[in-house]
Parts: sequence; C-alpha cells; structure tokens
Amino acid sequence: MPKEQIFNIQTPFDFEKAALAVFSYQHEHVSVYRKFCELLNVDVATVSKIEQIPFLPIAFFKSHVILSEEKKTQILFESSGTTGSITSKHHVSELSLYEKSFLKGFEQVYGSPRNLNILALLPSYLEREGSSLVYMVDRLIKETKSEYSGFYLNETETLIEKLHLLEKSDKKTLLIGVSYALLDLIETQKFQLKNTIIMETGGMKGRRREMVKEELHASLRDGFGVSHIHSEYGMTELLSQAYSTKHGDFTCPPWMKVLTRDTEDALTLSTNKTGGINVIDLANLYSCSFIATQDLGKLNPDGSFKILGRFDSSDIRGCNLMVL
Repeated sequence: MPKEQIFNIQTPFDFEKAALAVFSYQHEHVSVYRKFCELLNVDVATVSKIEQIPFLPIAFFKSHVILSEEKKTQILFESSGTTGSITSKHHVSELSLYEKSFLKGFEQVYGSPRNLNILALLPSYLEREGSSLVYMVDRLIKETKSEYSGFYLNETETLIEKLHLLEKSDKKTLLIGVSYALLDLIETQKFQLKNTIIMETGGMKGRRREMVKEELHASLRDGFGVSHIHSEYGMTELLSQAYSTKHGDFTCPPWMKVLTRDTEDALTLSTNKTGGINVIDLANLYSCSFIATQDLGKLNPDGSFKILGRFDSSDIRGCNLMVL
C-alpha cells in the first residue's frame, strides 16, 4: 500500500479503493485485527466496499498492542486517565505519517501555520508523558516561526497579556486549549477578541462538570467575545484530526471518514439518526484504520458530523469479542 496514495485521495472512489487496500494489508499483518475479523467470520475475499469492513472497538488499545507484525514501535502515545485507570496505548511505527497527516490536515482548514501565532493552553496534557496532542501542537508552534507562539502552564497573567498584545498583530492568533482551562481563563478575565481563533479540544478531565457542546461554546463565545468557537476532534488512537469552524460541524481531511453505527448493534451501520462514531483513518496504516469509538454523533447530509456525547457504559455495547 503506497503511503503517497493515502494523501493524494481526491474522490470517493479513490477513498474506497485506498480503504480496501489498507483493510487487506491490516487483515494480513495486524494480528489482533485479523483475529477480530475471524471471530466475526469475515471472509476478507468477499469485502468489496467500505460498509463491509469491520471496525475494531477502541477499547482494544487498552489491552493489546495494535501494530503490524512487519513494524517496530518508533514512538508510543498514551491517553490521559484517572489514577489507577487503564490507558490506551498507540504504538506508532512511522512518526512521519503522523506528522504529514496533522500538518496537511491543519493546512487544509487554516492554511500555513506560518500565517498564525499559536498559543496552547493544555495543562492536563503537558503534565504527563506521551500525549499525541502535545506532540502535534508543539510541531505546529514550531512551524509558525513566531517568537510569540508557545505553551502556557500556570501562567495565566502572561497569557492574558499575550492575547491582548497579539490582537494588534498582522497575523491571526490561534488559542488552542482543553475545555476546562479555557473556562478557567475567562473566569479570570473577559475578552473581546477580533483577531483570535479559539479552539477547544474537548474534555473536562474531572476538573469541572461535563457540559454539552452548545452550552460550552455559548460560555466560551461570551467569555472571549467571539462569534464562533472552533473544535478539534482527535484521539490517541488516531493519526488524523477533524476540525469544526462553527456550529460544531466537523469535517475530515480526504484520507479520513466518519460513519455511524446502530447504538444497540455495534456491527450494523446506521444513517439519519444518532449513532456510535466509527472512524476510518487511513493515515493509521500500520496500526488499525477502522475504529469503533465510544463517542455518539450524527452525520450531516454533506458528510460532516456532530459529536453529541459518549456511551454511558465503559465498553461498547453489542460486542462480546474482547477476550482475544
């Protein structure tokens, strides 16, 4: 499977052709995924369209090494978790794939990072090792070539001063932050920002009560004085991100696609209603590109999607194949 093909997808036909090739490769070389498919009695020879490809429950990343037998781990990304909880571990064999994916994906929505100042407010991620989000944002910050770009941890007053200073810059500023930290910031001071994009990455991390997106975005719009809140949708187990620039509607780069599954039958896809989010991430070539997440969402007619919440239970209902 040529890696270049993944990032040159232009049509739905291109995507399906690449997805089927990636499925064939991962079925052959990723032993956990192959065994999962076998337990579902999937005959790889009969899989001829995306809808027939099995999606691996994301919880497998907590209990198994999901990696091609041909590859070795170059870097290990690990999810955040409460003390004593089991975290997801993503074994990445080619860091260049991740870097190409997040750089190209970001540029398709926001243009070159060099046209921005990027400020990052990600305290819960900076306080631990192995965050794929911190890796991505750190690289984007370096790409800006701006003396003003950087991470902020326990430096609230400095960050406030920097936001006011950069409002007068000839470059736009992107403030990317975890939800609870952005809320903490606007409780310290209210803003009226005209030259700044506010992007939340989700997650209260146990610091605040969970809020639905509409409530969160309303609070952030009011606190920062902006008309829209942007969002990033990504996770430790993926190498690609979707972005929302307004109204909570996420769009994927050409090598990523979201489908929804029936909430009561994890093996059945659904449309036109709330369902579990299944992600196809073709950049995740040497791990698993077909992942059933624990998020709930809904597809829009134009192919964009909304995130509406998460499953109540810790494991995805409808799948009893967790012991491999």
